Amino acid sequence: MTEQLVQARREEPAGAHPAGRHRRLSELVATYGLIIVFVLVMVIFGALRPNTFFSTININTILVGQSVTAMLALAEMIPLATRQFDLSVGFHLGMAQVLVVGFQVQQGLPWPVAAAVILVIGALVGAVNGVLVTRFRIDSFIATMGVGTLLYGISNWYSGGQQIVGSDLPDSFTNLTAIYHHIPLPALYVALAAIVLWVVSERLPVGRNLYVIGASPRAAELVGIRVDRHVLAAFAMSGFLSALAGIMLGSILQTGTPSVGPEYLLPAFAATLLGATSIHPGRVNVLGTLLAVLILAFSFSGVQQLGAPFYVQYFFNGGILIIAVGLSVYAARRRQRAATSAKPQ
Repeated sequence: MTEQLVQARREEPAGAHPAGRHRRLSELVATYGLIIVFVLVMVIFGALRPNTFFSTININTILVGQSVTAMLALAEMIPLATRQFDLSVGFHLGMAQVLVVGFQVQQGLPWPVAAAVILVIGALVGAVNGVLVTRFRIDSFIATMGVGTLLYGISNWYSGGQQIVGSDLPDSFTNLTAIYHHIPLPALYVALAAIVLWVVSERLPVGRNLYVIGASPRAAELVGIRVDRHVLAAFAMSGFLSALAGIMLGSILQTGTPSVGPEYLLPAFAATLLGATSIHPGRVNVLGTLLAVLILAFSFSGVQQLGAPFYVQYFFNGGILIIAVGLSVYAARRRQRAATSAKPQ
């Protein structure tokens, strides 16, 4: 056997080794591209603004502010694993943020009770999205946008279109998102949620089933996966995490603002799709999503410190979304070609 391998190696064409090295380098860049970009962002802006970019205040501000986006991106990631869109997450976050403050201020509920009710509502709203997609066969883009618009209407109806000021919110609620011993608690919540999702998606059969459904629902059915049940559960979990993100935002802002939710949709969506270009190129994944959120957050912070006006953020997020969609589609096609070429002829 060893002699055959040696003989085969001798018979390889001269250009085989450079091509193989090029392919391996390309795969390495595709897999760890976001890590490389993140390091470059930190090095470049750290060199340009060394006194402010790496300051504790700046890093903690970014981690606290972007924790909501990160949690929402994780919520968006779950149905996207099955190739279903959830465009209601931003509106869902906005409603949860209004309700968690309103339930305490207007109904006098203790915050743990208010939070528990909102999390249940979140899971139920997500389940409604799942039912519309799986039972009524409504395209997820249309179904979730319709549900999101309804949620936006509920937020404005409940608040009367005005801010609900939480001037008397208990310290136990506002401290949920405080910085404790130099550790931003919102970032800790995101880390815990990410660990759970990573274990489910990478180590448990239910997570692998979601990716199989995303690759081919028909193939998933043929191997015995209950596609509708998994898709419904994915939407329900997305609703739960969206509600959790809204509770976090309510603790950070300490007001219920019905218009604040939709602005989180685009950054979360862009981060999820950008994350699909790395770590596991071609499919959404937890580590890639978190890396994308950090890249977007620290990049925009660096641009701001260089003097860019506030509206650059919209150009930034829109451009990143277009690039992320293009790269994720390219990565998915490359992954599919690699899988096809690996099949025995």
